[in-house]
Amino acid sequence: MAEEGVFDVRLVNIILVGFAFMFLFTAFQTAGMSETAVLKSAREDSNGSFTGDGSISLGIIYAVFAAANWIAPPIVSAIGPKYTMFIGAILYLLFILSFLKPMTWALYAGSVLVGLGAAILWTAQGNFLTINSDSDTVSRNSGIFWALLQCSLLIGNIYSYFVLKGRENIDDHERFQLFAGLSGAAVVGVLLFLTLRNRRNTDTENLINLNSSGTQSEGPLSAVKRSFHLMKSREMRLLSVVIAYTGVELTFFSGVYGFCISNNKHFGEESKGLIGISGIFIGVGEILGGAMFGLFGKRTNKYGRDPIVILGYIVHMIGFYLIFLNLPSDSTLNNATSSESAATYLNPSNKYVAILCSFLLGFGDSSFNTQIYSILGFMFPEDSSPAFALFKFVQALAAAVSFYYSTYLLLHWQLLILVVLGTLGTWCFCLIEWSASKAFRAGYQSIG
Repeated sequence: MAEEGVFDVRLVNIILVGFAFMFLFTAFQTAGMSETAVLKSAREDSNGSFTGDGSISLGIIYAVFAAANWIAPPIVSAIGPKYTMFIGAILYLLFILSFLKPMTWALYAGSVLVGLGAAILWTAQGNFLTINSDSDTVSRNSGIFWALLQCSLLIGNIYSYFVLKGRENIDDHERFQLFAGLSGAAVVGVLLFLTLRNRRNTDTENLINLNSSGTQSEGPLSAVKRSFHLMKSREMRLLSVVIAYTGVELTFFSGVYGFCISNNKHFGEESKGLIGISGIFIGVGEILGGAMFGLFGKRTNKYGRDPIVILGYIVHMIGFYLIFLNLPSDSTLNNATSSESAATYLNPSNKYVAILCSFLLGFGDSSFNTQIYSILGFMFPEDSSPAFALFKFVQALAAAVSFYYSTYLLLHWQLLILVVLGTLGTWCFCLIEWSASKAFRAGYQSIG
């Protein structure tokens, strides 16, 4: 266990980075969840001068995000996690600013920039979390960070709800009002990264490091080599299945589900305003999950991470079933022909069930992500940058693929993909958790 003074600095760092991400992602996640609907209105009002598409933009973001993860570890190695996160946050800010006056070239250029920014930001964040944690605090710190991060959904979507409530078409003034506020939040997040404390050596005494390269101080080229080394390991291959699931369900709750609600004629004039309420309740689920799993971090160490992941799986399956019953199958399509009499198993669609599903999506997502963060920090403390880069590579690649098919596949097919991949991912996670726990109990410190 680390000394008390070091522990305090580490905890302050976790809280500060949590607040920085909270402000930055108040801007970005709210923009992402409203992007498709906002840009659809911008196209309709532009008389053909603006042709940007939200789904294509989000697809570009995650495709670049996936590719850029291969260059992220050497950047973190060269300049350190603090300044890497600062640079990444600036790229997020530029993307948010592009919505103040939508232009097709600026939208897609901003999407490329934020994809690059996401890769370096999240790889640095994973490294920063790991070096400020030990085996006793990694689950707690993952929960604290996740709860603070997901407050962004709550804050941003309360704001967007009051801006967009009851409006079928989002005009220039409303869009500017929304994104001016989000840009201000992003600026606060960027500046907060500069307040992070200096890096302290982590206490790795009680950590297991699977497939470690065996060296602590390595240059940028070595960071790339370690990424390829980890990618070939059994542990990372199995974890990639559950990570891919989190990418697909990220696409679903951050882009697809909000659009389905706004595109559902059953909700009438409330449909656009319900995007914000949906985001609020996704945030409530995320925060509740992160707080619970952070507070019970020591019990996680005792009973394992698999019960939390299984809980998240059950919650998601319930949510997917209710969404299947409640929303029209063609509500995922831009040219949906759904009318107020469109067939649903719950006829008409119930807005309260839709909002309940938002909460279930958020809570289940926090279950998976906090435990993935925890197990990566636990298993790969010396290789945290390449491990988290691979995590974000697989997640972003899955998200990019699902963003591209999300505008073509009907809702029930997208839900089927989520069910199948979620089932496989949960099983693979449990296999790795059982294996890691067994190795830790046996006293292994490094396997490679």
